[in-house]
Amino acid sequence: MAGTEKLKLCEVLSEIKMSRAAFYRMRARGRAPKLIKLSNGQLRCRRSDLDAWWASMEDAA
Repeated sequence: MAGTEKLKLCEVLSEIKMSRAAFYRMRARGRAPKLIKLSNGQLRCRRSDLDAWWASMEDAA
């Protein structure tokens, strides 16, 4: 299922064409896609959450 796919942070950054620093600034403001922190400390983003974030960015423009 595409909606349950979990992307690594580097994959998200590549797709949205954003630096890690800029992403973390957005995240601090509550404007970044929702992330999941795994037990090993790594971050993942559900494909469905990233798609919803993209849609919200289109609506805001």
